Amino acid sequence: MIGIYFSGTGNTKHCVDMLLSELESGAKSLSIEDETAVPAISESEEIVLGYPVYFSNIPKIVREFLDNYGKVFNGKKVFIICTMGLFSGDGAGCSARILKKYGAEIIGGLHLKMPDCIGDNKLLKKSEKENAEIISATEEKIRLTAKKIKNGKYPKNGLSFLHRLAGLFGQRLYFYNKPLNYCKTVSVDSKKCVSCGICGGLCPMKNISIEDNKVVFKDRCTACYRCFSHCPKQAITVMGKKFYTQYYFEEK
Repeated sequence: MIGIYFSGTGNTKHCVDMLLSELESGAKSLSIEDETAVPAISESEEIVLGYPVYFSNIPKIVREFLDNYGKVFNGKKVFIICTMGLFSGDGAGCSARILKKYGAEIIGGLHLKMPDCIGDNKLLKKSEKENAEIISATEEKIRLTAKKIKNGKYPKNGLSFLHRLAGLFGQRLYFYNKPLNYCKTVSVDSKKCVSCGICGGLCPMKNISIEDNKVVFKDRCTACYRCFSHCPKQAITVMGKKFYTQYYFEEK
């Protein structure tokens, strides 16, 4: 068993790692950004695939990974983990439908609520205490899920037709193009920015560079909020226009 994930701010990585540790001692996880991820999938029979849900859909970086390397999932058993700030609809079903076309067997899906990382939108902001409670509840759900899986009972979150309707009419129909296209609204406040380069080093899309002591964004932002959440000067916004709070998951 191996875990393959995309995690902008650490939420999904934590959830994948925890489920793996509960299911199989020594099982490892790899980011889809890791060049060894595809060979690792080839060598494994069972895959735990994890990613955050954006507008009840797959992040563009994850969709591109599946489109580029879908064939390697042929004959594999895949369990899908989706993390969400509030609503996920058929988050797991979105990748399940793609993977089935490449011959994968979808053995289950799990939707997990984690603290929202969209820190330039006030809608889902919560206190540190509330976030800690969300994480604690999710960790308990992961432990219970692992026990059920060991008994051969896999949850099917996000995989039914009803889930698909919920995802479609709950969000995806109204924001369909957002996760399918690159984000065009990422920007930096030049008065705050000190051109430290942290954002460029963290960007999974290599979308950020420092040129003439200025941050330059290209056209491949996947809206993962990694740059936003780690900017020491809080100078970046991604989809919103005003900074409210930063969040990224830190392992204890």
